[in-house]
Amino acid sequence: MTSGEKTEGNTEPKKSWRCTVCGFVFTGEKPPRGCPVCHSPTHEFIQETDRAQLTHDGKPFDVLLINGSTHRAGNTGYMADIAQEYLRERGVSYRRYNLSEYRIDPCWCCYSVRAESCIFPCRNKNDDAPAFHGMLVASKAVIVASPINWNGMSARLKIFLDRTTCLENLYHLNKPGLTGGKVAGILVCGHEDGAIKTSMDIWLNFQQMGYILAPFSIAFRTHGSQFNSSTDREFFRSDELIVRQTKGVVNNVIELMRLDIESQPKEKLVPVTE
Repeated sequence: MTSGEKTEGNTEPKKSWRCTVCGFVFTGEKPPRGCPVCHSPTHEFIQETDRAQLTHDGKPFDVLLINGSTHRAGNTGYMADIAQEYLRERGVSYRRYNLSEYRIDPCWCCYSVRAESCIFPCRNKNDDAPAFHGMLVASKAVIVASPINWNGMSARLKIFLDRTTCLENLYHLNKPGLTGGKVAGILVCGHEDGAIKTSMDIWLNFQQMGYILAPFSIAFRTHGSQFNSSTDREFFRSDELIVRQTKGVVNNVIELMRLDIESQPKEKLVPVTE
């Protein structure tokens, strides 16, 4: 769906703005004051351009920071902002991505046909997932931030994690794993119940790829079902605990990462994956 405005004396719209939540496109000098389709606020709009497929330059770095929320600038995004700023303060190399800004197709489930069909690099090279696969391999640690949607992670994050099956399946094909010994941290933000289940669902995926959860590296913060969700934004942005817990997770991920467990011999480890 598209809509737009025209300026006097100019029949051609100057810019296009896309809502990263629902895909609505608005044409005008500035993004609209909120999305008329999904009611997301203005900051969920990005300027529409002919975006090229995401690529990875192959360079190693420390932390891959993933915001798995459909609302890139929402409350989960706020936790990711805190994490990003603290990574910067600590002098750690990182790359931060909001999944809502990228194209990640559902998993083709090649494994369900036969195990040998699920390979790395992934057979689907038509979207942005292969670049994320490369960054998971190139990074030393990953920090994932997720909202709570119906007592679980977001649909976008679930699709992203489904697409990591090609990395997990290396162990089933008796090939060397590429993610064993890397470090993980998890951030969860939501209106009400489901934080622990969401955290465990995310962690199970990374555990199956050989990641190590840093000590005290699951942080979650909720507001409460007795409050209207429209008050969540103000609550989280004035909450000292969410800042302290998020920085704590980032700190613990950094400290375990610096022990460089990933470089240690792994011959004695037996990959046990589902």
